[in-house]
Amino acid sequence: MMDQLIELIVVNGAPIAAEAIAAEAQNHPTEDPKAALEEAARALVIRELLLEKAQELELVAKPADLGHGKRESDEEALVRTLLEREVNIPEADEAACRRFYAGHGAHFKTPELFEAAHILIAADANDSEAFGCAVAQAEALIRELQQTPDRFAELARHHSDCSSAKDGGSLGQVERGQTTPEFETFLVTLDEGQLCPVPVPTHYGAHILRLDRRVSGRTLPFEEVADLIAHYLQEASFRRGVAQYIRLLAGEADIRGIELDAVDSPLVQ
Repeated sequence: MMDQLIELIVVNGAPIAAEAIAAEAQNHPTEDPKAALEEAARALVIRELLLEKAQELELVAKPADLGHGKRESDEEALVRTLLEREVNIPEADEAACRRFYAGHGAHFKTPELFEAAHILIAADANDSEAFGCAVAQAEALIRELQQTPDRFAELARHHSDCSSAKDGGSLGQVERGQTTPEFETFLVTLDEGQLCPVPVPTHYGAHILRLDRRVSGRTLPFEEVADLIAHYLQEASFRRGVAQYIRLLAGEADIRGIELDAVDSPLVQ
């Protein structure tokens, strides 16, 4: 089956073994086995091109320490050394960073935060009777809190089925997407200090919800993100440079059995 999917691939007279392609395919997970093998074959062709060039230039490379007890392989070190030598990318200047910052403002805005507290009356949403009882209990507690709002923490400690009960129901700061959609729908409509007048139903049960504080998101000043932007632009420029370099090597090579239409190997990432 594997031989039927993998044609004979040769790079400058050096064959790429079908077994090597099959092993490399484990690094390219996809539902389509043929697509995984094709991606693996391209990755190995690119690696062969780079290693051949490193040998041609008689490069010597020392494997780097990757941390956590891991080190580069000899081949990985050669590829890194080759690319560091051959792909020269100018540093991103302040003007380029400011242009990126101006055009991608949404990426540099902190999320809106909600400081909230709740009391959970747990119930299985699929058990209509039990869920109805939970809602009724929550409604009774809401009526009590409307009369004596300062008892929220006390009632949370006595009635809530959430681990936040020990903290008086406090959830701390949450942002959009961190709670259930139903919970968030009610949360974002509340004013600071407001108790939700109705129980909030979720698959966990019925919630008594209070919004204590809303913290608006803010756009981070350029100075706080300048280094991050410069690093991103540098990495993007390097990836483009590597892709161009690989295309150059491929254009000079005799590659048979596969087309390198696009350079999207992990080596370029």
